[in-house]
Amino acid sequence: MPKGQSKTDNIIQPLLTIMEKLRDPETGCPWDKQQNFKTIVPFTLEEAYEVADAIEQADFDSLPDELGDLLFQVVFYCQLAKEQGMFDFSTVVEKICDKLTRRHPHVFPTDNTDSALVSAEKVKQSWDAIKQSEREQKQQFSLLADIPVTLPAMNRAIKIQKRVAKVGFDWPDLAPVVAKVHEEIGEVMEEAKHLNTEPEKYHERVVDEMGDLLFAVANMARHLGVEPEQALRQANQKFERRFRGVEACAEQSGKSIDEHSLEELDAYWDKVKQQEKAK
Repeated sequence: MPKGQSKTDNIIQPLLTIMEKLRDPETGCPWDKQQNFKTIVPFTLEEAYEVADAIEQADFDSLPDELGDLLFQVVFYCQLAKEQGMFDFSTVVEKICDKLTRRHPHVFPTDNTDSALVSAEKVKQSWDAIKQSEREQKQQFSLLADIPVTLPAMNRAIKIQKRVAKVGFDWPDLAPVVAKVHEEIGEVMEEAKHLNTEPEKYHERVVDEMGDLLFAVANMARHLGVEPEQALRQANQKFERRFRGVEACAEQSGKSIDEHSLEELDAYWDKVKQQEKAK
């Protein structure tokens, strides 16, 4: 191996070459040749979630494969950009290396930086200050300017709340946060009671109030140190597991599940819960 060349350099090049061949105008894959920046985005999001799912399930045998799929998305974007003369994979690597060294002056000090940041809190404060400086250089003066609108809504709510909290726009303790949740529930119910008589008029009002309620619940989760997206994923998994138990009970009864009354299904649900607690 030539001096100065790393094993990683040799590993990434075959992937870049494969991507070039997939996009070759004459011999490439028809599907890959049809793609553009916008059409790839849904696949990028899907691959990111599959990485998260592998970690959530502690499926570390599958994680390298899922990470490879996610890396391929990055390579795909870089190939598209290279074809249009905008940037290539090396540009992306240079950008992230520059950003990481710039945002970690305590690890990569210069003559003008302080290397004495020893606590995680001081590091975070420095990181935030550097990011704010970067936003100002980009003429993004709002604290909220660079929060992606395409983030899952719950994640974006948390990011918004964390940003404004940094300038003191936040409740100091949990009590008013919980009160706000109750207030928003009341406002949802106030609008919802009109749905039967004037559904077209009040549906959008209910949607608006439900949005406020979900934002307040996300804020409550933040104050409790809970990641709401993760908590909801766990709740989904728990519900799915228990409902599969309900289906098993229904099958054992000899009747199809839709032949059961709600009371019978509730009884199965309680039985499944008790079985889980007994384990």
